[in-house]
Amino acid sequence: MIQNILIGTANKGKVNDFKQLFEQDGIRVKSLHDYPNAIDVEETGATFEENAILKAETLSRHYGEIVIADDSGLAIEALHGRPGVFSARYAGEHKNDEENLQKVLSELKGVPSVERKATFVCVLALAIPGKETVVFEGECTGFIAKEPKGENGFGYDPIFYIPNKEKTMAELSTEEKNEISHRRKALNKLQKYWEYKS
Repeated sequence: MIQNILIGTANKGKVNDFKQLFEQDGIRVKSLHDYPNAIDVEETGATFEENAILKAETLSRHYGEIVIADDSGLAIEALHGRPGVFSARYAGEHKNDEENLQKVLSELKGVPSVERKATFVCVLALAIPGKETVVFEGECTGFIAKEPKGENGFGYDPIFYIPNKEKTMAELSTEEKNEISHRRKALNKLQKYWEYKS
């Protein structure tokens, strides 16, 4: 019987998503907050999948635990897929959401709305000691708005416009966001896999 799962993040919002998924089955969900001297895994991969696998497998080997790690970000067609794996630190290593967002808007200045297509991507990697790592991916497509709108969410949410909602991601309620978000889609795939294997 599985008792613990380590989520390879210190982001409380992400950890809560996993708690909702696993704690109903009596599984304790831990995060890097539970390890005061947690190792820092450098994300050297060229893709979201490579980074998620790298984090999950490194942490699983180090702690001997089942680990779920994710890598996610924004890919913009007009910027040839940037910011991509550099989404969190696009404007610098200090990881400032507002500066990242403003850099994207600056780079898209003068680009017409129809050419501002973008995709939020989330890749989850599930590493179990002694077993092959499994990967789950979720995507959400939209366009980059000309200016930020909305107070909810974080990161690039205020400039990620969803046409069929006629709102940015940051203007959606938590419930609306959960219906369409890239992370929720990846989580749903993980949940189906988990239920099938359990």
